[in-house]
Amino acid sequence: MHTGESWLRRAWNHDLAWSFRRSPVVIIAALLTLVCVGGALFAPWIAPHDPFDSAALNLSDGFMPPAWNQGGRAAYLLGTDDQGRDVLSAIMYGARISLGVGVAAVLFSMLLGVGLGLASGYVGGRLDAFIMRVADIQLSFPAILIALLIDGVARAALPREAHDEIAIYVLILAIGASGWVQYARTVRGSTLVERNKEYVQTARVIGRSPSSIMLRHVLPNVMGPVLVIATIHIATAIVTEATLSFLGVGVPPTRPSLGTLIRVGNDFLLSGEWWITVFPGAGLVVLVLSVNLLGDWLRDALNPKLR
Repeated sequence: MHTGESWLRRAWNHDLAWSFRRSPVVIIAALLTLVCVGGALFAPWIAPHDPFDSAALNLSDGFMPPAWNQGGRAAYLLGTDDQGRDVLSAIMYGARISLGVGVAAVLFSMLLGVGLGLASGYVGGRLDAFIMRVADIQLSFPAILIALLIDGVARAALPREAHDEIAIYVLILAIGASGWVQYARTVRGSTLVERNKEYVQTARVIGRSPSSIMLRHVLPNVMGPVLVIATIHIATAIVTEATLSFLGVGVPPTRPSLGTLIRVGNDFLLSGEWWITVFPGAGLVVLVLSVNLLGDWLRDALNPKLR
């Protein structure tokens, strides 16, 4: 018990905890993130309805306004869409897909970028020049354009009947492949500094292999900035997924994400059914903004120059 209390005391007095406690904006952002992530993860258990169960849908309940408007019902707090799906439940289920795709794409980007950055910074020479020139070329194009290109090539190369089944995996690949450059450049810069330090020179003298030095010695010392980039990149990946889904090249309509819900609701916005697109859009804004605020705080809190 004494050890547990000591650990809690050290965690409470840590610089990160102190920085977190003194910022009301960060506290609110953390709470909103917990609400969004919790609602998405536990949607099958806490959502009022299953919006993607076609057997339970009733078309006569379509275009029902929010519960506080005239004609609304308490069973559909945020109203229903054109197919009678509960908007609140659809948002919770859609956030599951948006978060899942965003996190998976960031993990893929991080693995690819960190690996290439380590190799580029440690090996140097022609390999370094080649990887950095590829990174420079990719930086000259918007990330959304790269994602659209990869998604289009994958759809053209794969059988049409398999598009819906692998759409999410193609989306993860497209978003992930468009975001590795930040990780690679950051890790390369840190590796160029670390490879000339004494502990790396000692590892070389005792006969460690280059791969062992990179993974066991250099990698742990360059991961700090990578984690900050990854936190901020999650919000960017979610927005990219929503954009692709809004354009109709994202997840299939049978498993809509927040971007798909916004696109569907946009068709009825001018006819008066504003809630179909406004509430999913507001959910996306809250999720992305809260994650961005947490990422900005983490970047500043881990920067020794700003302490």
